[in-house]
Amino acid sequence: MNPTGAAFSPDLIQRMRVVLDDATAALPEAKRTSAIKAEMACSILAAAAKGEQNPDVLRTLAIASVVECSHYSHDISPERWVI
Repeated sequence: MNPTGAAFSPDLIQRMRVVLDDATAALPEAKRTSAIKAEMACSILAAAAKGEQNPDVLRTLAIASVVECSHYSHDISPERWVI
C-alpha cells in the first residue's frame, strides 16, 4: 500500500538504495539494526515522495531521522520517567 501515491522510477529506487546503504555504513556497527535501517528508509522515501532526489540531502535526512528518534534515559524529562 502506498498512502502518498508516490511512484518511483527504477533508477530512483536504485539511487535510494545506495543512499540507504551509505547512510547505514556511516553509523556505528552497533546501530546498524534492521529497525534503524527501516527508520532511515522511511525518511528517504518520504523525502523522495516530496521530490527530493539529491543523494547528499537524502543521506543527511536519513541519518538525522535516526538521531531524532534516539532516546536515552538522560535525555528524557522527569515528567516522562517511568517509575
